[in-house]
Amino acid sequence: MNVTRLITSGDAPALAELFRLNREFLAPWEPVRSEEYFTVDGQHAVIQADLGQHEQGSKLPHVILDDSGQVIGRITLSGIVRGPFQSCAMGYWVSASHNGRGFATRAVREIVRVAFEELGLHRVQAETLLHNVRSQRVLERNGFVQFGVAPEYLNIAGRWQDHAVYQVLSPTAAERNRSPRNAETRAPQPAPQGT
Repeated sequence: MNVTRLITSGDAPALAELFRLNREFLAPWEPVRSEEYFTVDGQHAVIQADLGQHEQGSKLPHVILDDSGQVIGRITLSGIVRGPFQSCAMGYWVSASHNGRGFATRAVREIVRVAFEELGLHRVQAETLLHNVRSQRVLERNGFVQFGVAPEYLNIAGRWQDHAVYQVLSPTAAERNRSPRNAETRAPQPAPQGT
């Protein structure tokens, strides 16, 4: 059973209630939000904007579901860029009552598969606050590797904060990089010998 699905306008009441219940829990990890954001109307506006970007091909907004199909969080591929980049950024959260139960790990696994197998992307990037060890473990369990730290990367909880930057490459890209043929083509060629 899938643990994520495309968000719909009908999810606004459930998300507004989740944000209300999890406001303090999410506050250290999120940008400062207006009061409107925590209302049904505010969530309708967010969802409509996300679905508009989805129609343009630049975002894949999903909700995360528990085993009974109830909405318990969100996961989104955003900033989808085609051409030679073929990459996106991923963000996610799960309600406090469902944290530590594997839902985030399953949701990340599922959305990364969609990114590579259905969208044909080459790379997915994710960032976490430096002290968000639990989120880092979720990424690492799904094959993400940290490749840097971005100073003052995002304004979270009212201040610019450093983030650890992670990425995972599509399995076909990783396989190409490991193949002996590819290694041969990248190996330095010997200089021609004089006579």
